[in-house]
Amino acid sequence: MTTRSDHVDDVPTAEQGEATLVPVYVWELPVRIVHWVIVLAIIVLTFTGYYIYYPFIISQARGGFLMATVRFIHEVSGFALAAAFIVRLYWFFMGNKWAGWREFLPVSRTQRSDLLNQLRYYLFLRKDPAVRLGHNPLAGLTYVVIYLLILLEIFTGLLLFNRVVGGRILGFFVNWMLWFASYRTWRQVHFLIMFALLAFVIHHVYSALLIDIEERSGLVGGIFSGYKFFTRREIENDAKRK
Repeated sequence: MTTRSDHVDDVPTAEQGEATLVPVYVWELPVRIVHWVIVLAIIVLTFTGYYIYYPFIISQARGGFLMATVRFIHEVSGFALAAAFIVRLYWFFMGNKWAGWREFLPVSRTQRSDLLNQLRYYLFLRKDPAVRLGHNPLAGLTYVVIYLLILLEIFTGLLLFNRVVGGRILGFFVNWMLWFASYRTWRQVHFLIMFALLAFVIHHVYSALLIDIEERSGLVGGIFSGYKFFTRREIENDAKRK
C-alpha cells in the first residue's frame, strides 16, 4: 500500500512550478501559411530570377523553350508572393496581439528599451536575449524593412510583367513608376533586392536557431505548430509590457 508521503517528491515546489514550461498559441494558422508561402516563393523566385537574368542552362531539345517555362514559373511565384503579402497585411489588423502591427513597430518605451537590449545581445554586450512571447522589437523592426523590400519587389515585378504583356493590363497601376526611373533601372533594382532577401533568409535561419537554443522556447517548432513554450513568470512579464 502506498501512502501520501510516498509521492512527496513528485509535488513541484513553488520554484519548480515557475520553471515549468507552458504552451502559448502565438502564431496563428494564417501567419504560418503566409510565412511558408513567402519562403517557398523567395526560393523559387531567386532561382528563376537569376536564370532570367543570366541563362546558365541552354536547352538542346528541339521545340524546347526553357526560358518561357522558367519565366512562367517566376511569374506564378511572384503572384503567390503578392497574394501572401496581401493576406499578411490584412492580418496585421485582424490577427492576435502577436500578429498585430504594434508588435513590429517600437511605439512604446518598453519596446524601445527591449530593442536596445536585443541589439546589445547581438553585439555581445549582453549575455541573454530579451524574452518576448512574439517577435522581439529588433526582429519586428527588421521585418518591417523586409516587408517594404518585398512590396517594392512586387511593384517592380508587376511593372516588368506589364511590359512583357504589352503594357495594357496593369498600366494604370504601375506605370507611374516610370516617372522616377526607366525600365532598365527598375529591372536592376528588382534584381538587387533579390540578393537582399536572400541574405535575410540566411540570417533569419541562423538567428532563429540561435534564439531557439538560447530561449528554449520552441521558436523553430512554433512556426509549424503555432505554439511556443515559456515559464509562467515570462508570460506574466510579457503581459505587463506595453
